[in-house]
Amino acid sequence: MSGDDTAPRVVEDFFGVIQILSDGTVIRGDEAALQPKETYPDVPGVQWKDVLYHAAQGLRARVYSPASSSPAVACKLPVLVYFHGGGYCIGSFAQLTFHSFCLRAAAELPAVVLSVQYRLAPEHRLPAAIEDGADFLTWLRRQAELAGTGGADPWLAESADFARTFLSGVSAGANLAHHVTVQVASGELAVSPVRVVGYVLDSAFFGSAERTAAETDPPSDVSLTVEMSDQLWHMSLPVGATRDHPVANPFGPDSPSLAPVDLPPALVVAPGSDVLRDHVHGYAARLKEMGKAVEVAEFDGEHHGFSVRQPFGEAANELLRVLRRFVYTQVTVIS
Repeated sequence: MSGDDTAPRVVEDFFGVIQILSDGTVIRGDEAALQPKETYPDVPGVQWKDVLYHAAQGLRARVYSPASSSPAVACKLPVLVYFHGGGYCIGSFAQLTFHSFCLRAAAELPAVVLSVQYRLAPEHRLPAAIEDGADFLTWLRRQAELAGTGGADPWLAESADFARTFLSGVSAGANLAHHVTVQVASGELAVSPVRVVGYVLDSAFFGSAERTAAETDPPSDVSLTVEMSDQLWHMSLPVGATRDHPVANPFGPDSPSLAPVDLPPALVVAPGSDVLRDHVHGYAARLKEMGKAVEVAEFDGEHHGFSVRQPFGEAANELLRVLRRFVYTQVTVIS
């Protein structure tokens, strides 16, 4: 047998950005080919820096805060935890699209925004990313405990109102935000004195073994195809799992009931031209049937992840207005 016959071969290829070889090796390419080519303007009045929240894994978060000279920080600000998208397999909290959206959110809500790095599949299959999200909340709890003692990060100690924390994300990040919110609301994850008072799911990355109507007859010119979604789940879920795995399908046959969970109010962002739109609407509808507080913001004609595909577009402008209203409605309610 020749050496060529025994050499590892590519068994999975995601646009050349991720290749899985027959021996299990993962080769990563340059994600730039999948990123928009635009450049984006700076957002004045916002300072940002990276902090390490998990030393063993080398995981960081990017902290965004209106500058101390800004009128926005005359009082403590709500905290918006943000998980980036990428099907659990690609993406980075540092990518310009996510960075730009977080800059805008910090300035325009205003809020202290914490954009979280997490481990990616297929090197780290689910639930690794969700474990990282929970670890970040544990780190944030410690920051809240140290606030006022001189031991917390000074930006957070100065500006963050930990009792008004929101969990959010786009695409896979929205899926992650759902699961971490459930852990907090069910008492599985203790975060006090941090208080999660709402969560925001933008273009949520959900799935199921059974096809929805939008997957069977997709909208035209979508940014995320059914085939891409399937492949991302195949590379990120535990080996052998189907799209009815509880991470992918919160209402699947093996998923725990959310009925007894005291979830905080949710804002669910539903783009109209998204093959996952039926999953997004179905998620909101099921929660409403359980008596949960859910607001659905529909964006007709917009694609999956529009807020970061065009973070300075008109739809992103409207989303930030909706997000501001949602955040400060919850802030007012608990005041």
